[in-house]
Amino acid sequence: MRKRDHNVLTNAASLLVCGLLAGVVVAAAAFPAVALSGLAAKAGAETFDALPTELAIGTGPQISHLLAADGKTPVATMYDENRRDIAKIDDIAPAMQKAILAAEDHDFYEHNGVDLNGVARAFINNSQEGAHQQGASTLTMQYVRLAIAYSASHPADVVAATEDTTARKLREMRYAVQIENEFSKDEILRRYLNIASFGNGAYGIHAASQVYFAKPPSKLTTAEAALLAGLVKAPSTLDPTTPSGYPSAVARRDYVLDNMVKINAISAEEAEEAKASKPKIVGKRAPNGCVDTNTQEWGFFCDYFYRWWMKQEAFGSTSYDRERLLKSGGFEIITTLEPQVQKAADEAARKNLPATSKAARMLAVVEPGTGRVRALSANRDYQLDDPDNPENKPHSNPTKRETGALGNYPNTVNPLLTGGDGITGYQAGSTFKIFTLVAALEKGIPLSHTINAEYQFRSEYIIEKNSPAACDGTHFYCPKNANPGMVGVHNMWSAFGRSVNTYFVPLQQQVGAEKVVEAAKKLGITFRTQEDLNQEKGAHQWGAFTLGVSQTTPLELANAYATLGADGLYCEPIPVQEIRDPAGNKLDIANPRCEQRISTEVARAAVDAARCPVGDRSSTTKCAGATAPNVRGIVNAPVAGKSGTTDKDKTASLVAMTKQYSVAGIMADPDWPQTTQRMGHNVATGINPPVYETLRDAMKGKPRVDFTPPENKLRYGDQRSIPNVKCVSVEKAKSRITGAGFAVVVSTNRVESSCPAGTAAGTSPTGRTAKGSVVTIKVSSGPAPKPTKPTAQPEPTGGRPTERPAD
Repeated sequence: MRKRDHNVLTNAASLLVCGLLAGVVVAAAAFPAVALSGLAAKAGAETFDALPTELAIGTGPQISHLLAADGKTPVATMYDENRRDIAKIDDIAPAMQKAILAAEDHDFYEHNGVDLNGVARAFINNSQEGAHQQGASTLTMQYVRLAIAYSASHPADVVAATEDTTARKLREMRYAVQIENEFSKDEILRRYLNIASFGNGAYGIHAASQVYFAKPPSKLTTAEAALLAGLVKAPSTLDPTTPSGYPSAVARRDYVLDNMVKINAISAEEAEEAKASKPKIVGKRAPNGCVDTNTQEWGFFCDYFYRWWMKQEAFGSTSYDRERLLKSGGFEIITTLEPQVQKAADEAARKNLPATSKAARMLAVVEPGTGRVRALSANRDYQLDDPDNPENKPHSNPTKRETGALGNYPNTVNPLLTGGDGITGYQAGSTFKIFTLVAALEKGIPLSHTINAEYQFRSEYIIEKNSPAACDGTHFYCPKNANPGMVGVHNMWSAFGRSVNTYFVPLQQQVGAEKVVEAAKKLGITFRTQEDLNQEKGAHQWGAFTLGVSQTTPLELANAYATLGADGLYCEPIPVQEIRDPAGNKLDIANPRCEQRISTEVARAAVDAARCPVGDRSSTTKCAGATAPNVRGIVNAPVAGKSGTTDKDKTASLVAMTKQYSVAGIMADPDWPQTTQRMGHNVATGINPPVYETLRDAMKGKPRVDFTPPENKLRYGDQRSIPNVKCVSVEKAKSRITGAGFAVVVSTNRVESSCPAGTAAGTSPTGRTAKGSVVTIKVSSGPAPKPTKPTAQPEPTGGRPTERPAD
């Protein structure tokens, strides 16, 4: 195609003629009788010269694409207008370039922005009464009109850019001359094709070729290009995806093909061949938002990303600015979602528990050391209910679950896994014991610290006198163990492995409940309910905190344990790992945001104890019992974690983590948290298998990395010699042991020894143990009775021995 002449004389002539024509147009509107007078022309030229010449050209809204962590798997798209600019004219098929000129501007490469003959012709025609109105807008003028609309900062400016007035025409003509001076013809054509509307939610040729033909614009055929070029005139009327619009769109295509022959873009034979082809219309609008993700189960992750984006001040000072930037900024966003891990979580969340169940099974996966959220899944459909479909009505008790139910099943768009918008979280039970363990370690209390765990512990915490958790007739908090078999002396390994309540409540009391709450907050636990916020203010009396009575989310829980797995490095949960703008510039906002919140040794010691509940004894031989013993064998990697339930199994939780992934699962009823329905850990419908099966599948192909064991100081503490108390009175034995810095328990069982009955027979343990630990005094029952010698029998005289009666 020829480049048009840019010489000064040509442009000056264009300006002069435009000015004269403008004068004619203006005068004709006001004084028809003098429309062609020299006075009108002179006035028009002066008016035209007075128009502004600098058009501020803004970029049209661009669609933002969300991709998985592999950088290629689509997750979602978000846009106000489905548009992706083409950077080079060569990326648009020549047939498309020719087709748009045949449809809109035959002389595009000949004029200088304004078709002078067309303006004059349209003026004369439109001045005649009853004549069919003609337009004279060149493709450059059309581009100017669209550019003004997209650059407008006020709705009134948008109206002014598109209203059918003489002033608007004059402005377009003046700016068109400027544009022709500033850009090459190919550049103007590229910009026009990027900004034009093609209907069906497609703006720009990239979106149009994808929506209608599912291909890039460089691959468009002549017939396809002609159809798309024809849509620009009336996108809604000519919509080929509708029964009424299809025939009109085909007819308009054939008209464009005929015009392509007229401008020598194609031959008559090529036009007839293109006309004979039947358009294969895909007609699929680009998915928009989280209810229309690439895979339905990915909606909860997408929603988490959207909520994260809306909180980032770097994207704008207001929520409106942030949303507009996301939906018009043309970003390529590589999220942290790993398809392999997400797929594993999706399958596990729905296994043996359909979306129609009242129980919500929710799984979150976080990468230790980065905070990258690798998966979020639930046995719910992330979508809105269809109000016209009775099958999608909430399966809720209308007397209790009125409008606005939080976890409607099967459909919901509430942030069940991440919190917000009324979702305050769920009680996570004994998984919270890890925070007491951390606080104790921070105070220097070692893993070997022992406490005599009774079946019921009378604490110093004050609660309501009539509370079920109060000791009979008192106002003291008196927790019990899940079963009597937990009674006895425990260290942190065995107490955490068996989840001994009456070990952790006294340990919390020793450390200070406020320190335990502080440890939880450092690991990312937040408080959302008013009840929890009130308890936080008086944290020193929050006796039940260690048992997991406050509310949290699967994401927070996974990240708290991930912090320990990363040697105490807390990383803010983040759903993105790379963001690039349309120019390919990388934004640094996607970088991990981490800080050391727990000392490395404390974190390693906490993980060492956390290996016990999930059956991993690779690091220590101090484990005794496990609440989820088969996790280690199923995951087949070094693993740590903890299970938890609340009263009457209203919720059930499990965390299991390797060095690469931390998986937290919670089962609860989001609509009715105090439901009597039992949430369990059982194989059929519980929370345990989904958690460890997700971790197992996530670890496929990953190296098996062991946790680093802690130093001996936090494992065994300040080791001191236990005094020798053998054969002294029990009272004197107690005095010696307490004086050495140990706690004392006197065994109720008597043991045989050489010491007098009622005196101390010895201790358990013996030798050395950590300062402050429990030393049990074994009480002697006295020496064992001496065996008696059998009485000799006289030799019988008859020869046969005497027979003894049978037993």
